[in-house]
Amino acid sequence: MIDEIDQLLISALMSDSRRSLKALAQVSGLSSPSVAERLRRLEERGVIKGYTVDVEPKSFGYLLQAIVRIRPLPGQLQEVERQIQAIPQFTECDKVTGDDCFIARLHVHDMEQLDTLLDRLNHHAETNTAIVKKTPIKRRLPPMT
Repeated sequence: MIDEIDQLLISALMSDSRRSLKALAQVSGLSSPSVAERLRRLEERGVIKGYTVDVEPKSFGYLLQAIVRIRPLPGQLQEVERQIQAIPQFTECDKVTGDDCFIARLHVHDMEQLDTLLDRLNHHAETNTAIVKKTPIKRRLPPMT
């Protein structure tokens, strides 16, 4: 069960995963050892899966981001999944219901690289690509209530 203090700790970590135990103790009104114990229990239960760094892909020259809907050709589902996993520019991928089996996020340097990477899938799948202009909502948690 997630109580209000756990929710406070999780929200604080979502806004800055580098917060110290002392800072988390101030936010929650607990002692640092109590915060450490709560975090340990949240990790053990799988509520907190890890702590991360948010890196800007443009810093590495990835100027374009695309959302790619991928529909494998008959009998090619597993091969398409292997291909997606083998292309490191695919930074996220969901297997979904509906006409398309995969919806993936792809970061590329330019349109030429986009074409080259998608050409690797063309023998196994149909793709439909949309270039991301802006991300008004970054990945976030749904409400914890």
